[in-house]
Amino acid sequence: MPFGFHGYDLIVILIIALLIFGPRKLPEIGSAVGKSIREFKKATSVVVEQVEPTPRPPEPKQISAAPASSESAPALAASIADAQMGESVGSKNEYV
Repeated sequence: MPFGFHGYDLIVILIIALLIFGPRKLPEIGSAVGKSIREFKKATSVVVEQVEPTPRPPEPKQISAAPASSESAPALAASIADAQMGESVGSKNEYV
């Protein structure tokens, strides 16, 4: 909970407020506090919007062409399948 308050602390505070202000005045106080918090949030959001610069749109990404491969697509697929099965790829006896 914010400010280190726990459930029991809030209950004690509410009971004390009820005893001090009474059951008729407590809803009015709660409404006033809610309006105050709402206005404060609105004012801070306006200030933050004025302080922060407007974000620029993202620049388009450069798409680079894929390098040409010396292997054909079926041969490349076969070598990938061999590598996934744990078999050696090429003459260097490396595992991928």
